[in-house]
Amino acid sequence: MNNAQHAASSPERPRERLLTLGPAALTDAELLAVVLRTGVAGRTALVVARDLLARFGGAGAVLAAKLTDIRAQPGMGAARAAEFKAMVEFVRRSLAEEAASRDVLASPEAVRDYLRLTLSQLPYEAFMALFLDSQNRLLAAREMFRGTLSQTSVYPREVVKAALAENAAGVIFAHNHPSGVAEPSRADEFLTASLKQALALVDIRTLDHFVVAGSRVVSFAERGLV
Repeated sequence: MNNAQHAASSPERPRERLLTLGPAALTDAELLAVVLRTGVAGRTALVVARDLLARFGGAGAVLAAKLTDIRAQPGMGAARAAEFKAMVEFVRRSLAEEAASRDVLASPEAVRDYLRLTLSQLPYEAFMALFLDSQNRLLAAREMFRGTLSQTSVYPREVVKAALAENAAGVIFAHNHPSGVAEPSRADEFLTASLKQALALVDIRTLDHFVVAGSRVVSFAERGLV
């Protein structure tokens, strides 16, 4: 049996499979096991990875999980959880770099991933603005307002000032629902309309508004609400 055949037939050796077959050939559990590196007494890294995916409900949910929740899972602990969240932050920053170098509207999933990693684990409600240039490339991403678990006070005047300061041609808004319910509220719709109207007065486009709740990200534009 050659190395490729051996790796392909060894599901409990994800690192070897990755080196032989490439990362695209691995399952979510195998990729996560490679990141975790080693298991713990009586449990391989692959078993720990499978348990994490089952506990949180998938790869996106694991990436978005809170540090304290990751740390509490069997086989993790403080050091391993810290390493994992450092990897997640590295991915978040790479997505921000991608958004700054290309048309974000041409890669909506990258925007969703960035917002999911940025907002989903916050215990409070936060309102973000992504300021874009005329080619829809990211100029800056700023947390504009921070609130309680139930509401955030958002001031259109401050949003307009920030957009002008960034010399933005367009804006994408995003906020999280710590309750876990991703559906936009009537208040969210009213706020979006108010912000769009205020920005239009200075010739700045409102391109979308995302609601982030856990691993779910809902787009106002896709629902015809912008």
